[in-house]
Amino acid sequence: GWDPRGAAAHLACSAPTPGGGGTMPFDFRRFDIYRKVPKDLTQPTYTGAIISICCCLFILFLFLSELTGFITTEVVNELYVDDPDKDSGGKIDVSLNISLPNLHCELVGLDIQDEMGRHEVGHIDNSMKIPLNNGAGCRFEGQFSINKVPGNFHVSTHSATAQPQNPDMTHVIHKLSFGDTLQVQNVHGAFNALGGADRLTSNPLASHDYILKIVPTVYEDKSGKQRYSYQYTVANKEYVAYSHTGRIIPAIWFRYDLSPITVKYTERRQPLYRFITTICAIIGGTFTVAGILDSCIFTASEAWKKIQLGKM
Repeated sequence: GWDPRGAAAHLACSAPTPGGGGTMPFDFRRFDIYRKVPKDLTQPTYTGAIISICCCLFILFLFLSELTGFITTEVVNELYVDDPDKDSGGKIDVSLNISLPNLHCELVGLDIQDEMGRHEVGHIDNSMKIPLNNGAGCRFEGQFSINKVPGNFHVSTHSATAQPQNPDMTHVIHKLSFGDTLQVQNVHGAFNALGGADRLTSNPLASHDYILKIVPTVYEDKSGKQRYSYQYTVANKEYVAYSHTGRIIPAIWFRYDLSPITVKYTERRQPLYRFITTICAIIGGTFTVAGILDSCIFTASEAWKKIQLGKM
């Protein structure tokens, strides 16, 4: 049979002695920097419980705040001097939508001219005229391109075969935009600054000058894809212009010039490693501060008890 006393004696004899030649087995637990304290050596307190609950709630609040910031895409902008869209061939696409409620469509025309010598009267490519008010008015919608040099384009009766006696140039501008259309929620720019401009109460025979300062704009999404658009500022004046024959020939002028400054919007998202680092800092820092606070309260409480007992 098995003798427990003999087995114990055998283990005692086989165990290495401090002065002997035996080797101690390697204990991997010596690398544990998080030593465990037995529960019977710890003392729970009401103050510690309250601080622990508040600490966990605070960590949860900060974690959710950081998680929201990590998920949300941030849009940052920068300014630099450059021509962003070098593949455009020196052209800018323009989209114009304007209503003239008191001018027949056969009288409405678009003229384009610039400092490179371009002078085009009655531009009709990619344009459409829609009669308004039973044919008494006209809505002009056009897509065309301009050179990246100062110039102008204007809506007038210059291309008509016969000039009317009293052309009425009162109008409403629905849309005037340059380049790609950017419909980004986080970018609020002047991409259609003249949209909604109402000049219906103006002098019917007055000419209108809109002076535009066009600012190149680049939008780069998270995938690196870039879209090229243009914002612009506008100033306007109204006046009555006479031709060399003394006749009043009003027009709606859009005089433009380009800014050398480019605005770039870039979509960015917080890196994962930074999010993890922040979460670790939140958890570790909160627990450390809460531990210090709990220790101070506990020490003060013990000291107060000793004072009441007359031991201090």
